[in-house]
Amino acid sequence: MTQTPASKPAEFQAEVVRLREELAMRDQLVQQLSQELFRLVKGNADFTPQPELSERHQAEIRALRDQLKGVEQQVDFYQDQLAERDAEIVNLRQSTKELGDRTQMLEKVVQEMPRIYKAKFAERMIPIKEKIAHIQRENRQLHAELQSVSYRLAVRNRRITHLDLPSFPSMGQMKSVLPTAGNA
Repeated sequence: MTQTPASKPAEFQAEVVRLREELAMRDQLVQQLSQELFRLVKGNADFTPQPELSERHQAEIRALRDQLKGVEQQVDFYQDQLAERDAEIVNLRQSTKELGDRTQMLEKVVQEMPRIYKAKFAERMIPIKEKIAHIQRENRQLHAELQSVSYRLAVRNRRITHLDLPSFPSMGQMKSVLPTAGNA
C-alpha cells in the first residue's frame, strides 16, 4: 500500500501524540510510586526493621526499583522514538517544501514552453524563408532567361530555315483592301 507524503506526517503526528500520552501516564505512575515510597519511608522513620519484615520490604523495594528501571528505560525508549519521529517530520516537511517549489518551477516552465517553442520555430524559419525567397528570385531570373533564350532561338530558327510566316497587313492597309459600304 503506497502512502502519500501528506498522509505520513499526519500518521506520524498521531503516533507522536499517542506516545506522549503514554509517556505522561507513565510519568504519573512513577510520581505516584515515588510518593508512596516516600510516604512509607517517612511514616516508618522510627520503624526498626525486623529481619523477616526487612527482607520482605527489601524485596518490594527491589521489585519497585526494577519496575522503576523498566519504566525509565521505556521513557528513554519513547523519548528516543519521539526525537526520531520529530526529525523525520522535519525532513518530510523540508522534502514537501522542496517538492512544492520544484513543482511550481516546472509549472512555470511548462507554461512558458509554447512561447519558447514559437520563438525558436520563428528563429529557425528565418534562414528557410530567406532561402525560399532567394530560390524564387533565381527561379524568376532563370524563367526570364529561358524565355529570352527561347525567343532568340525561335528568331534564329526562323532565319535559318527561311521559313517565312505569312505577314498580315497592318490596319491602314486593311482599310484600302476591305470594301466599304459605299464601294460595295
